[in-house]
Amino acid sequence: MFSGQLENRKWIVCFGNIADLLRTRQFDIYRKVPKDLTQPTYTGAIISVCCCLFILFLFLSELTGFIATEIVNELYVDDPDKDSGGKIEVNLNISLPNLHCELVGLDIQDEMGRHEVGHIDNSMKIPLNNGDGCRFEGHFSINKVPGNFHVSTHSATAQPQNPDMTHVIHKLSFGDKLQVHNVHGAFNALEGADKLSSNPLASHDYILKIVPTVYEDMSGKQRYSYQYTVANKEYVAYSHTGRIIPAIWFRYDLSPITVKYTERRQPLYRFITSICAIIGGTFTVAGILDSCIFTASEAWKKIQLGKMQ
Repeated sequence: MFSGQLENRKWIVCFGNIADLLRTRQFDIYRKVPKDLTQPTYTGAIISVCCCLFILFLFLSELTGFIATEIVNELYVDDPDKDSGGKIEVNLNISLPNLHCELVGLDIQDEMGRHEVGHIDNSMKIPLNNGDGCRFEGHFSINKVPGNFHVSTHSATAQPQNPDMTHVIHKLSFGDKLQVHNVHGAFNALEGADKLSSNPLASHDYILKIVPTVYEDMSGKQRYSYQYTVANKEYVAYSHTGRIIPAIWFRYDLSPITVKYTERRQPLYRFITSICAIIGGTFTVAGILDSCIFTASEAWKKIQLGKMQ
């Protein structure tokens, strides 16, 4: 008798579980339609194929954007490179095809009282045109205050009668060199500046506005460089003795605004959200379109059969 009661309890528990499952099924929002109640159509097949191709295209586009890095830029007021000791590295490469190398010199001045004539550290002079011209290449530092540096004959032991300051600027850059394809800035704005056809005795003023620039890669490493805008003028300058002593001036001032470029990658949750939105939105729109076409087709068939009033 005891075994019979135990068997009855097992059946009661079993039926109770089945009842719970049946009640749970009431919460299913994804109700299934039996296959024998559905009707495939050629229009639906075409829309389904187009829908899948469209989803594949958008998925590949989102995947490409997720894998690739994007460059985000921002502006703020600060000195980004506080460890530089208040210095900016300068790279200058200029050719003067009609001035001898022994006459070419670099002078540096600024508002902190620096006045250096004939700077020679980390500089090189390369003769051009069988010694008639000169190519000056220099790497030097300037203070982070307004000032100027200029190429002239001021440091020469004897001043020439008619110094020819026609020139071509190959490079003028500040700070580290940035080789990033997605960043297009004015890091070497004077590259290719050609003044060979100008007045040989004219002085040239290049007025530079230097903008500090920071580039931060995915690893968090930062590189410091400087962009600059430039304006220029050409004029004939006379000394107090009445002689014409031309020079090539680079007058600079620093902007308080810093430009920062940061490498970023799209977060995974945003990628998943985009994919879900693509799939859901595409299928929803395709379903509406298919339903409209099917309804219109059925209505047209009824009209043809004369069954619609």
